[in-house]
Amino acid sequence: MPSEKIESKIYVIRQKKVMLDRDLALLYNVETRTLNQAVGRNPERFPEDFMFQLNQEEVRRWMSQIVISNKERKGLRKMPYVFTEQGVAMLSSVLKSRVAILVNIQIIRTFVKLKEASLSYRDIFLKIEAMEKKYDQQFQVVFKAIKMLLDDRTKDGGPSRF
Repeated sequence: MPSEKIESKIYVIRQKKVMLDRDLALLYNVETRTLNQAVGRNPERFPEDFMFQLNQEEVRRWMSQIVISNKERKGLRKMPYVFTEQGVAMLSSVLKSRVAILVNIQIIRTFVKLKEASLSYRDIFLKIEAMEKKYDQQFQVVFKAIKMLLDDRTKDGGPSRF
């Protein structure tokens, strides 16, 4: 399964990268109800930072971000659950099929890939920020020198032309 397919199913909700129960169920080749039942039988494995249920406002925002047909919308009788990277990893302990294990490995690899890309962007941002500070200081020295030169010229006989 291409990682792009998995990446397209990862959303940022509550400042966390998450996957919807329905998307995971499709990838695992099980019904959403089956996935949620397996999770419901093991609530101690899924604390709030591993899995949480969306509220109406979050569902509305999610729907506005993507194109959803009426047919797909009808499947939302209940507010969906979403799983963080840790929640997806924990799913492997409750979904034991071979497909679930293989898909889980790919999903975790995709989360890791996204995290590495995010760290790369952060490194680039920090380097640019450091360069800005460095050059700001250097330009301050240049501006100070120019100002001193201008001050000296005005003291010697008033303004002059170059």
